[in-house]
Amino acid sequence: MAARRGSAPKLGDVLLVTGAEAFLADRAVKSAIAAVSKEAASRGGADVEVTDVDATGLDVGVFAELTGPSLFASERVLVMRALENLPSDMVPHLLEYAGSPSDDVLVVLVHSGGQKGKGVLDKLRKASVNEVVATAPKAWELPQFVAGEIRLLGGSVDERASSALVDAVGHDLRALAGACSQLVSDSGGQAVTAELIGQYFGGRAEVTSFAVADAAIAGRTEPALEQLRWALDCGVAPVLVTSAMAGGLRGLAKFSSAPGGLREADLAREVGVPPWKLKQLKQQVRGWTPGGLATAIKAVAQADADVKGASGDAGYALERMVITVSRSHGRR
Repeated sequence: MAARRGSAPKLGDVLLVTGAEAFLADRAVKSAIAAVSKEAASRGGADVEVTDVDATGLDVGVFAELTGPSLFASERVLVMRALENLPSDMVPHLLEYAGSPSDDVLVVLVHSGGQKGKGVLDKLRKASVNEVVATAPKAWELPQFVAGEIRLLGGSVDERASSALVDAVGHDLRALAGACSQLVSDSGGQAVTAELIGQYFGGRAEVTSFAVADAAIAGRTEPALEQLRWALDCGVAPVLVTSAMAGGLRGLAKFSSAPGGLREADLAREVGVPPWKLKQLKQQVRGWTPGGLATAIKAVAQADADVKGASGDAGYALERMVITVSRSHGRR
């Protein structure tokens, strides 16, 4: 998730936004612009001027013009994207600016993650610029993301309903945030429930990769194959099916090998799932043996390789995976 170091952004600051999660990075940029605009409005100032540029082709002259004193005394935000592509001859000028920024400009530097341009990041951090880290939440943290989004919008939701929305919509943060906004808007001030989610997204929930995985892990071969065919017909990417299956089996493996006597919260942390899901894992693990799990995990690894190019028929590869996983239930 996005994590912030330092105070809220203001004019005269340099804000560094890092990380590969584009939705959270975009949100951090918008939040910074909104904070500066609110500050300007509170003083009765004019609208803040926002300039959005790509660092790839930036030169010293343009940078000086965008960050130098304004002829019209306007307050400005400069958003510089793709910092990892900043020309090497610009680095000293950027670092010099970061050490003594203009009072009437907020400069937001966006780096999309990875090793490229890491030297610039390290030097900016040493210059004590504020930083927002846009890191995608892990799969088991997505219900917490949903709950936070809904609370931010003024609504309320319980953990099971949050998880139901993740199962229905998937792991894309932008899609989840949009769904949260729609649900809160249409809930009439009432809590967002699993029933309401079913009304809006039930058709999608029935064909998610998680439904395929749950049926196969339970040893229900025919329902799992039916769910798989519906999912593929509705455009679910094959790699999402193998990912859901792998996640389900990993959870089972961690649950079955976890130390005994742990408290619920500690066990959930050990397995890497929200506490409410422990009951589901306890039910799913019945009938699974170490040998059966090993066979199923190997089948998923093979299917994952197949759908990523090792096989020309992704549908057949997924069907073979589902059959192997479901038949491994109860196998010694």
